[in-house]
Amino acid sequence: MFDIVIVGGGPVGACAGALLARGSRGAAGLSVALLEPRPPGAIAADARPEPRVVALSRASERLLRHAGAWAQLPPARIAPYERMRIWHESIAPSSAAVLVFDAADVGEPNLGYIAENRALQVALLAAFAEAGGHIEPAPLTGLAIGEESVQVSTPHGLLRARLVIGADGAQSALRAAAGLTVETRPYGQTAIVANVATERPHEATARQRFMRDGTLAFLPLADGTSSIVWSADDARAMSLVALNDAAFAAELERAFDYALGSTRLVSERLSFPLMRLAAQRYVARRVALIGDAAHVVHPLAGQGVNLGLLDAAALAQQIAAAAATREDPGALRVLRAYERWRKSEVAAMAMAIDAFDRLLAHGAGPVARLAQRGLSWVNRSQELRRFFIYRALGMSGELPEAAR
Repeated sequence: MFDIVIVGGGPVGACAGALLARGSRGAAGLSVALLEPRPPGAIAADARPEPRVVALSRASERLLRHAGAWAQLPPARIAPYERMRIWHESIAPSSAAVLVFDAADVGEPNLGYIAENRALQVALLAAFAEAGGHIEPAPLTGLAIGEESVQVSTPHGLLRARLVIGADGAQSALRAAAGLTVETRPYGQTAIVANVATERPHEATARQRFMRDGTLAFLPLADGTSSIVWSADDARAMSLVALNDAAFAAELERAFDYALGSTRLVSERLSFPLMRLAAQRYVARRVALIGDAAHVVHPLAGQGVNLGLLDAAALAQQIAAAAATREDPGALRVLRAYERWRKSEVAAMAMAIDAFDRLLAHGAGPVARLAQRGLSWVNRSQELRRFFIYRALGMSGELPEAAR
């Protein structure tokens, strides 16, 4: 019997596993099993960057260090960015009205990192295994919740634990098996991701342009190329996906107003529909949800994985505190404390992100025009810039101890 079984071995589930297996707050590490039917293989040293990337905040960096995963991330798979440039299509990318955030303004070495999703997952799974965690390469096939324990069924047999954690994404099988419901709302947008080479260097700067039919970001990668995340209205996205590589690159250059000159695709293009998802409850008896199993937000602010990692750390902190007093980690009192903490934090971030999408990317009318002009107002205020930089760094709000 394990203390905890985690369903889903992506970055969020693996981070929760590593934190729990390592122990904290005077409590020894717990016995943890993690279900991951498709553990990723190692990335060849000379392999090109993969198109699926994540933005990591300073808070996430601290969590990863605490989990023992940061040192396992190859430098070639992670790129620090020192500045952000954000503008609306109504102004030129070189305009003085472009909103600029610079790490130097707050005495930080950078504003965060762009990391390949698979490299992050590999590093966290390795940290989990080194901490004594058990990886079970199998999917969840059934769930039975009892008074004293929970039974998890897999094709390889049964696992028993005092708590099961769902980290298996937006289509969470554990969430469905536990009877936890969600509210979903499609954005009517599709995200297109790819890696591109650009005529001009990215200068360790993340760039984002808000347009009437979506949002386009260029994120710097360690090899000098850029990862693009183009969140376009569905009809526009369908036409873009249908183009050949050369025609797509031409559309990309125009959509970005040639901010980095000409572009050339250096990876495949991936696309996926965007939706907002919010679990009505994050917990039930002996069950807790983290990451995309609990909430999905628009990618325009790059906060999805950061929110999930904070979930993992907050839940691990609550469980460690319970373990220090020999309290049952599956007790509703322990789990509801986690839910109250994270549900309010996530809801506030999701509302802010939706407002950006509604007013800056798709807005029309006087309120939207006011919001669009607000970018230049923020740029003129050092205090406002510092406020937003600290938010981007993940250094505000009620943070778990491992993120401080």
